[in-house]
Amino acid sequence: MSYYPMKLNAPCKDYLWGGNRLRDEYGKKSDADKIAESWELSCHKDGESVISNGEFKGETLTSFIETQGKKVLGKNCEKFDNFPILIKLIDAKDNLSVQVHPDNEYAMRVEGEYGKTEMWYIVDCDPGAELLYGFKNNISKEEFESRIENNTLLEVTNSVPVHKGDVFFIEAGTLHAIGKGILIAEIQQNSNTTYRIYDYGRVGADGKPRQLHIEKAAEVTELSPPKYPTTAMGDVEQKDGYTIQLLSSCEYFNVNKISVSEKCFLEADGDSFNSILVLDGNGDIDGVEIKKGESCFIPAGYGKYTFNGKAELIVTDIK
Repeated sequence: MSYYPMKLNAPCKDYLWGGNRLRDEYGKKSDADKIAESWELSCHKDGESVISNGEFKGETLTSFIETQGKKVLGKNCEKFDNFPILIKLIDAKDNLSVQVHPDNEYAMRVEGEYGKTEMWYIVDCDPGAELLYGFKNNISKEEFESRIENNTLLEVTNSVPVHKGDVFFIEAGTLHAIGKGILIAEIQQNSNTTYRIYDYGRVGADGKPRQLHIEKAAEVTELSPPKYPTTAMGDVEQKDGYTIQLLSSCEYFNVNKISVSEKCFLEADGDSFNSILVLDGNGDIDGVEIKKGESCFIPAGYGKYTFNGKAELIVTDIK
C-alpha cells in the first residue's frame, strides 16, 4: 500500500461564544451562523476528520486507521488504546466558560474516555486580550465551592494578558478559560470531557442556563497557581530555508512551530505520524497543495517529505 500526505476536512462547531474568523480568514465551511471551532485532526465520535484527496478521499480518518491498521500511527501510539490527540482551531469572539478537565484515571472511571491535557498556541488576539489560567494563590476546596456558590470565583483566579505567539500548557486539573478576542491552535488529548464551573449567566439556544458541573469540578481541580511557564519550551533554531521551535512536549504530544521561507525537510518515521496545520501562507507537501487553515495527516512510515512554499506551520507528532 502506497500512502501519501492526506488533506483533512475539519468538522466545525457553532458554540455560542464563537465568531467568524475561521470562515472569513481560514476558509472553513459551515451552514451555522458562527464557527467557534474547527477540529483539524480528529477521530473523536463528536466530530471526525474526513480525508479530502487521493485514494482514500471521502473516508474518515478513523476508518482509514481501522482498515489500514495502527501501524499508520507509529510505534509511539501503541501505548494508547485509541487515537491519542485532537487538534483544533478556536475562535473566541466572547469569553469561554471557566472550566476544568479531569485526568485519565478520573475521566475513564466516570466518563469512559481519556482525560484532557492540552496546550494552546496564541495564533492571534485583540489588544488587551486576557485568558484565565489557574488561581492567584492556593485556596481550599471549601473556599472554591463557596466562591462558586456566591459568584465570587473570579476574584481569586489568575488572569494573564496574551500576545500572538504565546504558549500555554494546561495539564488536566488546571482551571482555565479562553478570553474574548483570542484565536488559538489547541493540541489536546483525544477527549471532549469538560466540566463547566462558571458561565457568566449565559443561556443556551433553548433559553436556559447552560449546565454546570460543579461537583465533578471540585473533585478534579488543582486549587493552586499554574506551575508551567507561558512560553515555548525551545529556542528558535535557524535551518536552511526555515526556522523551527519546540512549543510543547509531554507524554501525549510534541508540538513544533516551523516558519518556512522557501522549503523545509521533515520526516514521518515508523515512530509516529505527523500532523501539519498551516496557520499562514501556502505551499505543497510532496506536490499536495495546502494553504492557510488546512491540515494534513502524514502516516507513520511515510518517510522523508518536503514542504515547499512560504508558511507558518504547526507540526505535531507523538512522543
